Amino acid sequence: MTGSGYLLSLGDDALIAAQRMTQWCASAPELEEDIALANIALDLLGQARALLSYAGAREGAGRDEDALAFLRDPEEFGNVQLVELPNGDFAVTIAKLLFFSVYQELLYDGLLRSRDSALAGIAGKAVKECAYHVDHAVCWTLRLGDGTAQSHARMSRAVDIIWPYTHALFIADAATAAQAACGVGVDPATLRAPWLDRVRPVFTEAGLDLPEGDWVPLHGRRGEHTESFGLLLTQMQALHRAYPGARW
Repeated sequence: MTGSGYLLSLGDDALIAAQRMTQWCASAPELEEDIALANIALDLLGQARALLSYAGAREGAGRDEDALAFLRDPEEFGNVQLVELPNGDFAVTIAKLLFFSVYQELLYDGLLRSRDSALAGIAGKAVKECAYHVDHAVCWTLRLGDGTAQSHARMSRAVDIIWPYTHALFIADAATAAQAACGVGVDPATLRAPWLDRVRPVFTEAGLDLPEGDWVPLHGRRGEHTESFGLLLTQMQALHRAYPGARW
């Protein structure tokens, strides 16, 4: 049986990543990119809905996807801090997208072999979406890293900002470890090497350096979040909390 805690952490990753991505709507550097980022956000939101709905069903406490998304407090969310970081400039968003989407594609590929057929089914759709997200992030990483002196400097700075938060992607909390041990989930530590194998050639081609250092920030899986996370949730949850139970 898949534990609801594991499903919640995966759903929270996708939900918060989607919320951050939607903030680029009408603000991207070009119209085509505005549409592309909106589509990526919709993919992530779809993943979040599937995972949170399943988590609510497994939890058995009567909470649906809306209750889990809009009626939990910050410390109840189990997403990694990487996805909640402010968008920054466009290069920061691309660095986040590259690191997170490569991780997600590897994760969902592993979940295709989950002993939980429902979770494997969710992964089957999500892994195809993540492949597009990776391609999009790679194209922009190359374009910025191997572009002008200014774009290169901005992309390099963005990588330095985001890099420390990538380490938490590969650390298992208790719920993740338990699900990996019984063949339902994926041990994130096993994804680190293939993740680096995917990211490193992109950086080489873009003329970027992979940062050094293994400092890990607070652990979002345990409900430890950045200062900006509270504001993000306030904006995301305001309507639902103001009108609980409302229907269109």
